[in-house]
Amino acid sequence: MDSEVFKIILDYINVVFFMFTTVLFMLFSFMGYLSTRNSIHYRNKNSFGDMSKIMASPLSPGITIIAPAFNEGMNIVENVRALLSLKYVNYEVMVVNDGSTDNTLEKLIKAYELELVEQEIDPAWRSKPVRGIYKSTRRSFSKLTVVDKVNGGKSDALNAGMALSTNKYVGCIDVDCLLLPDALLHVVKSFYQRSSKRVIAVGGVIRVANSCQISGGQLEKIRLPKNWLARFQLLEYTRSFILGRMAWGRIDSLLIISGAFGFFDREVALAVGGYDTYTVGEDMEIIFKMRRYMHEHRVPYTIEYIPDSLCWTEVPEDLTTFVNQRDRWARGNLETLFKHKDMLFNSKFGRLGLLSYPYWFFYEWMSPLLEFFGFFSVLLFAYLGILNWEFFLAVTVTVYTFAVMFSFYAILWDVYSYNEYKRTKDIFILMGCAIIEPFVFHPIVVWAAIKGNYKKFLRIKSGWGKQTRKGLARAT
Repeated sequence: MDSEVFKIILDYINVVFFMFTTVLFMLFSFMGYLSTRNSIHYRNKNSFGDMSKIMASPLSPGITIIAPAFNEGMNIVENVRALLSLKYVNYEVMVVNDGSTDNTLEKLIKAYELELVEQEIDPAWRSKPVRGIYKSTRRSFSKLTVVDKVNGGKSDALNAGMALSTNKYVGCIDVDCLLLPDALLHVVKSFYQRSSKRVIAVGGVIRVANSCQISGGQLEKIRLPKNWLARFQLLEYTRSFILGRMAWGRIDSLLIISGAFGFFDREVALAVGGYDTYTVGEDMEIIFKMRRYMHEHRVPYTIEYIPDSLCWTEVPEDLTTFVNQRDRWARGNLETLFKHKDMLFNSKFGRLGLLSYPYWFFYEWMSPLLEFFGFFSVLLFAYLGILNWEFFLAVTVTVYTFAVMFSFYAILWDVYSYNEYKRTKDIFILMGCAIIEPFVFHPIVVWAAIKGNYKKFLRIKSGWGKQTRKGLARAT
């Protein structure tokens, strides 16, 4: 009798996994098609037009780049120098020193000859107290503003920057990210190329800077990461940004902009209260809020996505830091989905409620859980001798083959479209990573997601965690 019950349960599990796998195959195939169409459309749309006129015009819209900094003394001077060398006229670099306990502020004051200035601060705006605002005495550093405040976390620092900015647009980046010199030109063009809809945010591809040759805040030579963990993340980023987010951008249903490279319409960002300081997934949550705000006010809007390689960042190279990062992402994902759960299958929000939110719910959140518990179910049924090995092996080989081919397509399409890694050897190395990824890298990603969900469901307090970086100045 017990054996019959287990067989019935196994049949139901087989049906669930078969349907889930079939839907994923169809969805990912469709995403590949959409991303290809969007990439071609973007290239055709941007194959003409002289952006130098935007760069040179004093009437160009103002942008404030907000870069939170906490204990970045090792590389802060070089990182800020890179931000000050962008090819744009009307922009400000606002470094928010978020209560650093090292010499971050002292180094900035000395390197850029800063002095305290008087500036009115809105007392009603929610952020930790600002201790001082600094500007340079040198004209060559006139675009730099340094805000010193009590530590409140990245979201709180970004909110303080938004409140103090007076420009129409704000860019929220990581201070140790490297922006290419013409990055702001692409951003401004994305904000203004739509005439029928208001562009409320612009995001873009994040590239992996590990092992690249960087000098004086400039990217001199692109190299494949030497570290094995960084290589797998490079493959994952290529697949996610070039195919995944490009596809969602095609149907105007993008629900996340990376915190390393995100630009916003300041008016709308302030209207929704800025970043949520009570979540570790602030970059995803603010997009949810801004989209909801525009839907509820019935204002035609869109979010633009730039596939060009404009932002380069360092990814974790040790396992502990990587797991902490993905643990945090999983908790942030769950927090945001739960907070906006009324959007699920809600036609009021159009494609967001009927397509984007369900995808994030069933794939980004539920998929790792199904994989984790499915693995132990297979072990249990194999132990009981009721596992259908033929069906199991057929599904496993099919899923593995599809996953590898999807990664191959992402690699080859990236080579065809942007060709950042020009050596044939590098392409074959990435393909090798794609072949072994399901056995080596993916289980770590699943485990980190399980860990994050476990902490969140049991309400185990855990913040950002310590994220140790070598710094882009040492990426060579």
